[in-house]
Amino acid sequence: MQYESKLPYHTKRMHAAAIYCSDGRVCEQYDDFLQHGLKLPRYDRVALPGGPACLAGYSQARLEEAGVIDELKFLVDAHGLQRIVLIQHEDCAFYTSRLAAGTTSLEQLQKADLVRAAYAIRHAMKMDTIDAFFARRTEQGVLFEPVELE
Repeated sequence: MQYESKLPYHTKRMHAAAIYCSDGRVCEQYDDFLQHGLKLPRYDRVALPGGPACLAGYSQARLEEAGVIDELKFLVDAHGLQRIVLIQHEDCAFYTSRLAAGTTSLEQLQKADLVRAAYAIRHAMKMDTIDAFFARRTEQGVLFEPVELE
């Protein structure tokens, strides 16, 4: 099957990337938030199970960590990244399945992992503009709350 998208191709880069979980239940909300909430109409995407959790130093994600750091270095050089947005989401199976983390204090762990991921990025790439958010379900959709990284 052949398909042609009628959406225009944009040559201008936004110099930003987002790292988030590949969970299909929240991908449209990520796009909405990044494009409309943060005004990043075109951003580079790094989506994998657990998203930024792979940069928090877990032995269960050592291969993913090396791969994401390598990809980010490439994107910094090739696409001139100047900003990275990290997003964690409520009810993430990466934590409950792969890491076997209990549900008690899971949100606190995820927020702490955002801080650890930001540190890893700063250390590996000398990048200072890093934002972090925690996404939670609401009755109407998904709320993105900023997470303090300092």
